[in-house]
Amino acid sequence: MGNYYDEDYYPEDYYEEQPRDSNIDRAKILIYTELFEKEPENVFYGRQIQVLFEDKFFHWITEKALKELVAEGTIKYEEMVLKDKVSIRFYMTRNNRYWKRKAESKRKLIAQYSTTEFGKALGHHSEILFDSAMAKYGFMPKGENVKEYKGKKWTETGHNLDRIYERDGIAYGAELKNTLSYIDRDELEIKLEMCKTLELKPLFIMRMAPKSYIWEYVGKEGGFSLIFKYQLYPFGFEWFAKEVRRELALPVDCPRVIESGTIERFFKWHEKNL
Repeated sequence: MGNYYDEDYYPEDYYEEQPRDSNIDRAKILIYTELFEKEPENVFYGRQIQVLFEDKFFHWITEKALKELVAEGTIKYEEMVLKDKVSIRFYMTRNNRYWKRKAESKRKLIAQYSTTEFGKALGHHSEILFDSAMAKYGFMPKGENVKEYKGKKWTETGHNLDRIYERDGIAYGAELKNTLSYIDRDELEIKLEMCKTLELKPLFIMRMAPKSYIWEYVGKEGGFSLIFKYQLYPFGFEWFAKEVRRELALPVDCPRVIESGTIERFFKWHEKNL
């Protein structure tokens, strides 16, 4: 049916390169009992299930668990066109015969927040909120969409860093990700290389990231990962965030400011490492 929605699908080889984890078996049990057994007439899409269980399992563990549940015949999936030639998978119980109406309702909702325009608005809004919140703790924005800093320049790729924040003579190369999905691993590695080249401490401000990313990549490079859990919707979209929470149970919100406790975690780490 063409391409898959990039918030719902990773290429097959991405999962194949991950060794089978015993947590897949635990994930299969929890996903089935907590979703499909409790709501046998409901339908769920892939990214939604990953996010719902992300406090317990990495996204790729959940994806592998879904794949095995389908292969075993425990559940099934159906594909629907999300937009243009892009399709999306909905998972359901084997006996769910009347899935189309619920799936169509959810497809329309997903299509609303899957547009390029809304994606840009999510990114821009998170930058505004974090610029303000960081400044309150003395981390001043010194650059936007940066490829060079103090005479040093990144030329290996066309990437840039979202921000540079400075405090106490320390400069942080910051990347902000206000997405349901994890940051792409290749992009993460490039941004870390950029920080090395520009001699910046890496700071990744993300809705969610696996612990392996936080330690193996960012932590080993002397950086910090600031996780804020809820996807931040732009001002004026409170009604939409409420609808997405009600229909999909996704962690989305429309706050006016970033909670002080979020930035304080980074501030304490900064103070400790001065």
